[in-house]
Amino acid sequence: MPRHSLADFNALPYPILDVRAPIEFAQGHVPGALNLPLFTDEERARIGTAYKQVSQEHAVHLGLEFFGPKMSAMVKQAKKLAPGKEVRLHCWRGGMRSGAVLWLLELAGFRVHLLDKGYKDYRRAVLASFEGPRAWRVLGGLTGSGKTDVLHALAAAPHRQPVLDLEGLAHHKGSAFGAIGQPTQPTQEQFENNLAAALLDLPAGAPVWVEDESRQIGRLTIPTPLFEQLRAAPRWVLEVPRAARVAKLAAEYGAENPVELAAAIERLHKRLGGLATQQALAAVEAGDFVRMVELVLDYYDKTYTYGLAQRPGEPARTFVPVADCNPADNAATLVERTSPKP
Repeated sequence: MPRHSLADFNALPYPILDVRAPIEFAQGHVPGALNLPLFTDEERARIGTAYKQVSQEHAVHLGLEFFGPKMSAMVKQAKKLAPGKEVRLHCWRGGMRSGAVLWLLELAGFRVHLLDKGYKDYRRAVLASFEGPRAWRVLGGLTGSGKTDVLHALAAAPHRQPVLDLEGLAHHKGSAFGAIGQPTQPTQEQFENNLAAALLDLPAGAPVWVEDESRQIGRLTIPTPLFEQLRAAPRWVLEVPRAARVAKLAAEYGAENPVELAAAIERLHKRLGGLATQQALAAVEAGDFVRMVELVLDYYDKTYTYGLAQRPGEPARTFVPVADCNPADNAATLVERTSPKP
């Protein structure tokens, strides 16, 4: 039974089986891992209560009672999840749960690679990964400038620039309207796990483009060490004409559910003011998305312009005027502006 360090475990190509309870897996797991729970959520709770209120021995016996009847089903499920019968395996700390499943799978003919110190060690490495310094290039611009589209264009051919898409990882576009049309946001723990995996995929030493974000993206928080690096990094600010931004946002929001748009406007009620809120809601009802966007942009432009103000000790901003929201053209302009001059 090989027991691996986290680095060696990550380097192996086999499926990862996480034997923690479903509630633990849902809270956060290694990206790509598959859940093969030794205990249900209820069984895990009962074992924990037995351990605290009676004894460790009693908890172990209770666990064995739960484990025995499900052994055959677990082997069958493992074969479905890993037909090659070679797997990586972990629980919370690399203790009894992973040990029990390892014994069962090896008995069934699997080759099992166990993560030493379990998911707990993985989480430690995730949090530590945000401390690592990188050369960030922060992409700013007023709402509707198409910053995310430009990031994707920078990452694609012909530029192939390293990019970190925080909004994509967070499943949120960062404004009161940011959840519309997006999948459900992950938990904070899973966001951090996915973020650490994305950082690991970036080339070491190369400058990385990332969108200018506030610390909160929806209900998720950018980890403090990473956020502090982004605040201290140089920023390139796209200057897109307001008319182009209005047209882009009106086209996007016009394709969304008007009920969700109205709810997002209601959430901005205190900031927009009563009259602008009512006018924006009426515009949504009338299908006049250009008018709706114009009203909302008045608030967002003031807020972003205030946040953009240069403060002592902050890195310089480079303003990049562009004609419209064309992501390919704007990506090419940024590459030209940031490429070393001969």
